[in-house]
Amino acid sequence: MLVHMPRVAIIGGSIGGLTAALVLRDLGCDVQVFERSTNKLEARGAGIGLHPVTTRYFRERTTMPLDQLAIELPWLKFVNATGEDIYAERMNYRFSSWNTIYRNLLASFEKERYHLNSDVLDFEQDDLGVSIFLANGSRHRVDLLVCADGIRSRSRQKLLPHAQAKYAGYVAWRATLLESQLKTKHFEQLKEAITYCLLPAGHVLAYPIPSLNGELAPGTRLSNLVWYHNYDQRALDDLMTDTEGQRQSLSLAPGHVRDCHISWARQYASDHMAPALAQVMTDAKAPFIQVIYDIAIDKMAFGRIVLIGDAAFAVRPHAAAGTAKACADGWGLSEALQSCNGDIKPALAEWESNQIALGRQLLDRTRLMGDRSQFKHDWLPGDPTLKLGLYGPGR
Repeated sequence: MLVHMPRVAIIGGSIGGLTAALVLRDLGCDVQVFERSTNKLEARGAGIGLHPVTTRYFRERTTMPLDQLAIELPWLKFVNATGEDIYAERMNYRFSSWNTIYRNLLASFEKERYHLNSDVLDFEQDDLGVSIFLANGSRHRVDLLVCADGIRSRSRQKLLPHAQAKYAGYVAWRATLLESQLKTKHFEQLKEAITYCLLPAGHVLAYPIPSLNGELAPGTRLSNLVWYHNYDQRALDDLMTDTEGQRQSLSLAPGHVRDCHISWARQYASDHMAPALAQVMTDAKAPFIQVIYDIAIDKMAFGRIVLIGDAAFAVRPHAAAGTAKACADGWGLSEALQSCNGDIKPALAEWESNQIALGRQLLDRTRLMGDRSQFKHDWLPGDPTLKLGLYGPGR
């Protein structure tokens, strides 16, 4: 049977969009990626947990060794406020930085098919295809449109205007510090583990990630800290008003958090966190903030258009599986098209059922994890239901 794979446009060139682009290209699709940013993307050195689906492309389609992309940590540890180890378990999790994974995925995709400064303003579909309209006045016609435009997705707003982000009641303070700047005893405590510390109103964790230029050797890496703290709506409005007096909705980039909040956060860290974790927060040059939201949807396929990654379900970070979910959406789409010989309608029906089920279970689990740590305060060291994973605890 002669198989014709569809022409595909992807809105959004982050890790999820790039993974979809690569696996669909390898399937035989004619793929173009449209990214609104004017320059290659950056994520301020933020760390990510690496599920096998996140690294699947490297393992199956490239010769890139994983030890050039990620740091394998043999331990999960909990410490108390004085810095004593109170729990340790062998885990062998892998962690990397957003920048490292993005940079290496991008190197595997054709430059001429990855279009920066290409803001998609609108799209329309009919029985034969999808027309997309860019801010520069150009128009493109494709068979399938993949919307990977993130938590702020304008595509989702157009397709599912009722789907709104719900504030979880807390934010993530994020900070990174070169391991070489850590005190020796703090470096020794943090260098081989993902390290948690329970706090009066939440929790904090840290783990090493590659440096901004990708160095992986102990002592040259970054220590990456994520601290979840509760804010009511009034306090959130004040926190998220940036140095220019503008209220930001989702995040405050490094250098945009007001000094009064940074001073308070550093003092809180000194008072309540284990000393090694506190040093990352107090000595980091420019902590930044991510507001934690949930987004749940009931549909991911719309004729010839699909939503993937955070443009579909946005989940809390506690399972370290948001990036993995975006990659799984792309792999699933490729596999469904292959099994249906490129026939879009049955492929999307098969794909949507599977991915909605995955998104719902991950969203429900990360909500429970967050609520237990932030509000119920019954998150205990060693609880097996709290392990990281996309498909379930430890999976």
